Amino acid sequence: MKFLRFPFSLAAIALTLLLALLLSVEPALASSDLPRVGSSDHVGLTGAVLFEKNCAGCHIKGGNIVRRGKNLKLKTLQKNGVDSVEAIAQLVTQGKGLMSAYGDRLSAEEIVAVALYVAEQAQQDWQN
Repeated sequence: MKFLRFPFSLAAIALTLLLALLLSVEPALASSDLPRVGSSDHVGLTGAVLFEKNCAGCHIKGGNIVRRGKNLKLKTLQKNGVDSVEAIAQLVTQGKGLMSAYGDRLSAEEIVAVALYVAEQAQQDWQN
């Protein structure tokens, strides 16, 4: 039986169209779409996501479920001398006391994003 006069089968045409469609669809969020470190978008997106994944278990909304006096509120950060992005990043990297170090789990860029996010949230009293 001869259905088509073309040298291509319907399956080959359908496969070609499907492949073209798949290649033209963009992923929802490619890594190249992420803002660079230091931009406020990066802090809002990556810092928040990393904080939620790695820190919020103990520090939900800037609090501390393990030790109340070691929260991430601005007044406490200032009292403990951890009120700069650099100091927060160092604490995240090395840990201290009951807080685990994340230097072996997060990249330097991710640690900076978390530190920027924490500093920004502390300034806003963790209202966002």
